[in-house]
Amino acid sequence: MASLSCFLRSGRTAVALVVRREFHRTAPVSVQVTVRDALNQAMDEELERDDRVFLLGEEVAQYDGAYKVSRGLWKKYGDKRIIDTPITEMGFAGIAVGSAMAGLRPICEFMTWNFSMQAIDQVINSAAKTYYMSAGRQNVPIVFRGPNGASAGVAAQHSQCFAAWYAHCPGLKVVSPWNAEDARGLLKAAIRDDNPVIFLENELMYGVPFEMSEESQSKDFTIPIGKAKVERQGSHITLVSHSRMVGHCLDAAAVLAKEGIECEVVNLRSIRPLDVETIETSVMKTNHLVTVEGGWPQFGVGAEICARIMEGPAFNYLDAPATRVTGVDIPMPYAKLLEDNSTPQIKDIIFSIKKTLNI
Repeated sequence: MASLSCFLRSGRTAVALVVRREFHRTAPVSVQVTVRDALNQAMDEELERDDRVFLLGEEVAQYDGAYKVSRGLWKKYGDKRIIDTPITEMGFAGIAVGSAMAGLRPICEFMTWNFSMQAIDQVINSAAKTYYMSAGRQNVPIVFRGPNGASAGVAAQHSQCFAAWYAHCPGLKVVSPWNAEDARGLLKAAIRDDNPVIFLENELMYGVPFEMSEESQSKDFTIPIGKAKVERQGSHITLVSHSRMVGHCLDAAAVLAKEGIECEVVNLRSIRPLDVETIETSVMKTNHLVTVEGGWPQFGVGAEICARIMEGPAFNYLDAPATRVTGVDIPMPYAKLLEDNSTPQIKDIIFSIKKTLNI
């Protein structure tokens, strides 16, 4: 204030105003947002934008959600838009599918995707197949969302990845965000989509903060479903993953960079449709491929990617067989030591990279 007064007293008012104007124009290029808050913001904005959108599920309203993803929405939008349901996945998933057929745009939350098996008939036989069986006359604009994959200390019935399960079924779109920008942009795109979308979150990522650009904070920001993103450029090997494993791949790449090995990390974001073109382009560049996922190995996402590469033009560019890093082929143990050895760790990714590169 003293220096500004000096400017004014000395007659250099114009200079002071320019300085002040430049100062106020400067804005941070990014802010820290947790994945939980990114999902909450996306739902809030879409509920406000379109009164056909509503949220239903167990404890989503008065309790603010089991993981606080729907925090504050019930107080803002009330009982008609944010609906607590009984513990009956088959029941409330069926209500959601029926309402989508009637012209609404429901967001159906499963407390964990493991419980979606109770409702899988509604998800597959009702939601996924109706558009085809009606010859394109009946859309089912619905989002099924909730935490997917391994959590911590909750054993086999709560730690399963359903990416391969649902991506197997025609009629569904399946997305699996990693960071806050993914979560926000993909959820908004999913809610606006006229088809059923399986939205696979990760419980261990909810509280993790990420930088979000000014552009990604716009109410109009969406991420196209079916488009992967290269998170890190590299020249020696391609790492392809989704959800929490993207972070593991980036950590492994940072370690190997110190040894002169440059890894290109591809964040799938979308499991179905699969962005094969981005993967092929990367493999043609690096000549090596490692896929990383938290799910089981048999018939998994990595298995599909390897098959697509083998059947396509990128196969001729490979200098070594593609390698998969996956969860162990057992139900998830409860004991922490066994749990840690059942899911991919950074050291496992590094080992597979070096094996593929024959180092």
